[in-house]
Amino acid sequence: MFKHNDTIIPLDLPFEINGTSYPANWLRLTSIEEKNAVGIVEVAEETTTYDDRFYWGVDNPKQLEDATVTPEGGGNSYIQKGMKSNWTAQVKDTANKLLAQTDWMVIRKVERSVDIPAAAETFRAAVITECTRLAAAIAASADVPAFIAVVTTQNWPSNDRI
Repeated sequence: MFKHNDTIIPLDLPFEINGTSYPANWLRLTSIEEKNAVGIVEVAEETTTYDDRFYWGVDNPKQLEDATVTPEGGGNSYIQKGMKSNWTAQVKDTANKLLAQTDWMVIRKVERSVDIPAAAETFRAAVITECTRLAAAIAASADVPAFIAVVTTQNWPSNDRI
């Protein structure tokens, strides 16, 4: 982005400096030395980023808790799920998918009394422990930064040794 005396000069638009008019393509066709000679400097664009998983925009967090919504003009109220409910469901889904990989061993144990390997039992217990930990920590999150700290530190076990 280019500036002259703290005024942004947009690309591809004609502009005027000290009574001199410049065509729309002038900034693209001139060297940095030519721009500097008339007092135009190139500055880095100021970008503010945010994580759209948790924010609608800069300093605009998404809804953390469930809320009852009543439509304007009447209609039936409904529950609008907040991030806590949505992420808890996601955590449970992840746990279920991880456990599904060894569910056949549990069925085999029930149907034919074949022991579940110790590594599989350890893995399953670790999945359940992590799911329980995450669900409790999500529920206990008092604000969006605390919530983010929880959901970005998931530590699911690996099933490499099964």
